[in-house]
Amino acid sequence: METAHNEAMRSELEKIAPGTALREGLDYIISASTGALIVIGDIAAIDPLCDGGFEIDTPYTPTRLYELAKMDGAIILDASKMRIHRANVHLQPDPSLPSLETGMRHRTAERASRQTGALVISVSQRRDVMSLYLAGDRVIVQDIKVLLAKADQALQTLQRYRARLDEVLDRLTILEFDDLVTMGDVAEVIGRFEMMRRVSREVSRYIVELGTEGRLVRMQAEELNATVDEQYALLVRDYAADPGSRKVAGRRGKIESLTLDQLLEPAEIANALGVADVVGAAEDHVQPRGFRVLSRIPMLPGTVVNRLVDRFETMPGLLRAGTDELDEVDGVGARRATAIADGLSRLGTHLLG
Repeated sequence: METAHNEAMRSELEKIAPGTALREGLDYIISASTGALIVIGDIAAIDPLCDGGFEIDTPYTPTRLYELAKMDGAIILDASKMRIHRANVHLQPDPSLPSLETGMRHRTAERASRQTGALVISVSQRRDVMSLYLAGDRVIVQDIKVLLAKADQALQTLQRYRARLDEVLDRLTILEFDDLVTMGDVAEVIGRFEMMRRVSREVSRYIVELGTEGRLVRMQAEELNATVDEQYALLVRDYAADPGSRKVAGRRGKIESLTLDQLLEPAEIANALGVADVVGAAEDHVQPRGFRVLSRIPMLPGTVVNRLVDRFETMPGLLRAGTDELDEVDGVGARRATAIADGLSRLGTHLLG
């Protein structure tokens, strides 16, 4: 699960991605092999670390950033990244703060970020490498070509995961119609959902860093992830101890925190779903409530689905119900009852051959 700090770093990466005004200025600096130290954040927190230089308090433009970087000192921008506050500044962070860096510029950047909580960007003059520091953590901004290659590799992995996920989902649905589902079958599908979500987060990180250069990557990722989150939520509702939306969100959070090894253990999945006291072994028989299969019936409102599940409790009970019994559920009616019965019948026939 991504921490708040990771989300903060991700947000900052998005703000300096290709296509942004700040990235344009940084690219000017890199192309000229000038080097730079740029501090972005709360001016009141940053000013005590500043010595020398001069205040300019001028609107930010890429060319101004580039020209000011020709001087040796740091450049200070406000948190909005809309104004350049100071330039040619000698930064003096607390020297007692720990630092793993060896170069003067990078060491200063790391300590300044630790002390102020500001985003500090260090552009290496010799290597044309751009590093971001936030609360002392460092991320190296990679070259666009490298990012595109990594994103393409991750997309290929995501595509393979999606194909396998679709296979195990179809197999699970067949087992649900035959009432032969075990905890091991559910655990396998949930594991596949989680593995795909984790690769998707990796792809998402590349998309953020690519900015406007990542449009095609974003489109492909969105296509591969279509309906995944919805289907995952319905699957958890089918098998969790409590199908309420808030409870399901908590169950998914517990599953998300599992390691890859734990995702392979049906007992771990059962525990995360809150059903470990009833089932847990791979061969234990379980029954879905029917949320996921009912979602495949066209034009069936969520409120009606909830009432159907409340009435029949399990998918086998739902499949055994006739149109008269379905009609008795509030909000169904004769026409919708026929549509539900016919839809489930067609789906079962299609899956079972």
